[in-house]
Parts: sequence; structure tokens; C-alpha cells
Amino acid sequence: MILPAEKELRAVLARFAQARIEHDVLPTGRTSRLLEDATYTLCVMTGSRTADEALRAADALLEQYRAGGTGLRREDETLAA
Repeated sequence: MILPAEKELRAVLARFAQARIEHDVLPTGRTSRLLEDATYTLCVMTGSRTADEALRAADALLEQYRAGGTGLRREDETLAA
């Protein structure tokens, strides 16, 4: 699996959070589609099957990025190298 760039992962997490909040506050067809799209993108990006799995995987990736994880290179760093 290609690891997402930290910046891209954070952007998708923010989009997911915003869609989740909007849908929880006032569910409509529009908010449902936005949440479904954000969930799908997050799942694809993390190689997960459910939103819960994707959120756990994203948290683990962000922790590895923060710690400078051994052998873990951000996509944007790889391109710059």
C-alpha cells in the first residue's frame, strides 16, 4: 500500500470530521452523500473497510509521522529526495 502524505491524510480527516458533524446536526441527502464520500476516501487512503478501522489506521499513521517512524517516509519527502 502506498502511504498517504501526512498533509493529505490530515485534509481527508478534516473533511470526514466536518461531514460527520454536519450530518449529525442536520441529516439530509446532501450531508449523507458528503459523509459517504469522505468515509470512502478515508478508507481507500488507509486500506481499511470501515470508518472505525480507517480512523484507527489514520491515528496510527499520524503517530508514526509524529515519531519519525523507522522506515516510514512520507510521500512528499520521497518525491523531494
